[in-house]
Amino acid sequence: MFYEMRTYRLKTGTVPAYLKLVEEEGIAIQSAHLGGLAGYFSTEIGPQNEIVHIWAYPSLDERERRRAALIRDERWLAFIPKIQALIETMETKILRPAPFSPLPGNPLIKEV
Repeated sequence: MFYEMRTYRLKTGTVPAYLKLVEEEGIAIQSAHLGGLAGYFSTEIGPQNEIVHIWAYPSLDERERRRAALIRDERWLAFIPKIQALIETMETKILRPAPFSPLPGNPLIKEV
């Protein structure tokens, strides 16, 4: 299992508008293609105006296939400009859980 952690730094004051757009339009489109949403967060302490979302994939090839399908979806292409105007920076990390990580679906965890 691999986890993709996407961190967006938003323009000051735009977190509520961003979250509203994602909740009302974006998350349904993303979930239809990506599945595996592990979490969607906004910061309270630390760097402000940040959004972090984490997606789970069984393999990097599956991640590539799902993201390619997403970027071909006309609904996604119409949605993207709405949130791009609110984003200052974006960062993506691919994370691999340690063998002892208690994440759901971690194939490395042995059931007791």
